[in-house]
Amino acid sequence: MEESFLRTERKDCRMRVTGIDHVQLAIPVGGEARARKFYGKALGLSELPKPAHLLKRGGCWFETGSLKIHLGADPDFRPARKAHAALVVDGLDTLVATLETEGYPIRRDEPLDGRQRVYVDDPFGNRIELIEA
Repeated sequence: MEESFLRTERKDCRMRVTGIDHVQLAIPVGGEARARKFYGKALGLSELPKPAHLLKRGGCWFETGSLKIHLGADPDFRPARKAHAALVVDGLDTLVATLETEGYPIRRDEPLDGRQRVYVDDPFGNRIELIEA
């Protein structure tokens, strides 16, 4: 195995990265209603009010448990077709059925580490991976 793939421990323990606070995805300006339909209705995430000083930027935030997805309005929007968020879900088959009923095509992939997974694009073309818990 190449050395670049080996896990290493930091010798300096004064700082370390401990997790991800949120994922930010770009959406086109004015895309909030379509975002709410996909992230809120289809995925079942709860919308969280944005802080007042950030409202003027557009976009919307969703949060469920420790999962936080921030959608930022970008005037030069380009969808993330390769880069993606991978969301862990319970009841993948039920979610897939809901997404398909709502008109979001699913792309199945081979299991990873024994877990079933699929891909779906949000209404703007951003790739989202869904992995069974």
